[in-house]
Amino acid sequence: MAGIKQVAGHALALDRRDVDTDQIIPASWLKRVERTGFAPGLFGAWRNDPEFVLNRPGADQAKVLVAGANFGCGSSREHAVWALQDFGFQVVVAPSFADIFRGNCISSGLVPAQATEEGVRRLFAELAADEAAEVVVDVAARTVSIPSAGITEPFELADFAQWRLLEGLDDVALSLRHEAAISAYEGSRAGWLPTLAANAPATP
Repeated sequence: MAGIKQVAGHALALDRRDVDTDQIIPASWLKRVERTGFAPGLFGAWRNDPEFVLNRPGADQAKVLVAGANFGCGSSREHAVWALQDFGFQVVVAPSFADIFRGNCISSGLVPAQATEEGVRRLFAELAADEAAEVVVDVAARTVSIPSAGITEPFELADFAQWRLLEGLDDVALSLRHEAAISAYEGSRAGWLPTLAANAPATP
């Protein structure tokens, strides 16, 4: 996956707490085997309301979602992260995240920017006053800002998670950083032991 150093663009404000993964992507969408094509199901039940934020003109251009506390609670479905990314979001800013959802974000390259309750309130207020305001999320500096309003809020992101996002390392890429050591270990194993297919001798 591509590394993320800074995200700048339109933001949507979802001023709701305890948004769970079933609300993010309904269970009926979990039959899909691909990691793409989930955007139409994102917040599926709520999008029946014409006034819902994702139904507003230009919403499909948003890169940042600002939401309430405990975002991503509920079941551990990775599809919730994939749906947010498929819609176009690269960052979710919230006062807190469910632990499993946060882990899925890091593994898939979606930035979970944990700002303070007060900071998120200020972002909500400014986005209500100017829906077109540009929001800038700096992963390296761990800040989210609205330059036109002079607002800059710090956010929490563990050092290891920040490094993974900056470098664009999913779980497979993390393992492949040790490919030489893995190959050396496999080469030292007794011949009668199982071997990785990539290192197995060719069948005559």
